Parts: sequence; structure tokens; C-alpha cells
Amino acid sequence: MEEMVKTCPQHTCSWLKNMFTLYKHEEVWNHQQFLEGKILAQQSFKAHPSDVFICSFPKSGTTWLKALAFAIVTRAKFDQSSSPLLTTLPHDCIPFLEKDLEQIVENHKNSHFPPISTHLHYNSLPQSILASNCKIVYIHRNMKDVIVSYYHFLRKIVKLPMEDAPFEEAFDEFCQGVSNYGPHWDHILGYWKASLERPEMFLFLKYEDMKTDPISNVKRIAEFMGYPFTIDEEKAGVVERIIKLCSFESLSNLEVNKSGMHRVEETIAIENRLFFRNAKDGDWKNYFSDEMIEKIDKLIDEKMGATGLVLK
Repeated sequence: MEEMVKTCPQHTCSWLKNMFTLYKHEEVWNHQQFLEGKILAQQSFKAHPSDVFICSFPKSGTTWLKALAFAIVTRAKFDQSSSPLLTTLPHDCIPFLEKDLEQIVENHKNSHFPPISTHLHYNSLPQSILASNCKIVYIHRNMKDVIVSYYHFLRKIVKLPMEDAPFEEAFDEFCQGVSNYGPHWDHILGYWKASLERPEMFLFLKYEDMKTDPISNVKRIAEFMGYPFTIDEEKAGVVERIIKLCSFESLSNLEVNKSGMHRVEETIAIENRLFFRNAKDGDWKNYFSDEMIEKIDKLIDEKMGATGLVLK
């Protein structure tokens, strides 16, 4: 597998001082480990009709959505004082298809825990997922904020100060489609088109809409996943308690998310705190020049203008 991956086109990110290399496969860029995980999942993963996939492009609200999905599914077993989310990073609560395949197989055998997460493009999903008619929840976010969040996340992983990691170079690479799981617009469009064709299978969410109206959107997610809230639960404030438990303010202040580590592979781990930067809308305004704004708006129009999907 490793030898095959090394034959793919490569790109080493200069703005990260050549400490991060991507490989192109199926017209998508991936870090080596996640490319290997993608191919393994395509070859061997067998989806169950009861599975619920939490899908997203990196830095699009994944941590928040996974926390909400976990809290919704496990609410009968845990309350706000006993939830594993209090002591475990959301990414460690829901297995990741490209990394935790063995755990997912065990869950299929031994439990009725349906959520699985992935960053895979729609066209890269194992065929068994699309054939199983399972549920797919997809979240997307303003591309400008994704670029900024992606920049800081990778910069902090390789421990580079901003002055040594030019944002302008990261921006240009992203606009060229060169990012982990990029191009970003292809990722969104794949799931968007699929959600129009098979609305019973796809729930297409916008991060900014979820922040504006979390109650309605959390109820939609629960209903779609097959875990609707009862009238009594709604009257008792269960929805609001889940939203509070999974909020950026709550999760980012937990000790596990301030000092814990998330295992990526045997010898590599990421500090949990890096998954919680600020969760603000419009942070891109602090980084984009007028020229950048013009360039990204033109790119979004070229790639998405005819779809009816608004990303600006």
C-alpha cells in the first residue's frame, strides 16, 4: 500500500517548511495516512443500513457536529453530567473511517452505535455505503473561514509561528485545490448534488445556519438520524442541554480538550486544543486582502455559480 501511494503525484507544502506532503489520487489530495485509509476502506468496508455517516471537509464544523451526533444518539444512556464528551475528545467518541476501520467493524459486531465519520469525497466513498441506503449527514462552511481555520490548524501541528508560515502561500495553494481532501469545491458539490438526487439519504447542513438556529437544526439532525426527540424531551429541555453540552464554550474549557492528545497514528498525536480555535464566523476578514477577496469570490463563482448553492 505504501509503495503504491508513493507512486502518486506529490506536493510538499512550502509554507509549512516542507514538513507536510500530499498525494493525489482520484483527483483528490490526501496526506499519506488518510490516502492509505481511504483505499483500505474502499477495498474492504461493508456498510450497514443502520449506519449514520458524519461527512465534512476538514475544518468545516466537524468537531461540533460529531459532538452533537454523539450526544443525540447516547442521550438515553448518559446525561449532561455523565456524558463521555466531558472526558473524551469528540473525535475519539465517533470512529473515523480512514483511521478506525477495525473499531467500526467491532461496533458492527458488538453494538448498536451507528455514527461513523469521514472526510472522504462523495465519489471516493466505498460503494457499500451508497448501496446500503444508510444516512449521510454533511456539513459545509464558508470557504473563506475554512481556509483560515485550515491554515492555523496545520501551522500549529508543525509548530510554526505565523511569521514563518506565510498565509498568502497557504491561500494560493488552497485556491489551486491543493489541501488535504481538496479541492474544497469538488468536495461540497459532490455531496450537494447527491443530496438533491437522494434527499432521503442525505442531510445537507450549513455551519452558519446551525449557529444561527441550533435548536431547529439539532432537531432536524436527530429526526434524520432516526433518534427524534419526544414531546416530553423537548418540554424537559433536552435539546437545549445537548446544545449547551456540545457548545464551543463548554467543550473548549474541558480539561481533556485543553491538555489531551488525539492519536492520528501509532507515533503521531495532535493536541486536542488544536481542534478548538475560536469557532467564529467571519474571522477571514482579519486575514484576507482585497486582492484575496476578489480572487476567492471569482473562484467560488466559477466553481459553484451555476449550482444555486451560496458559499460567499
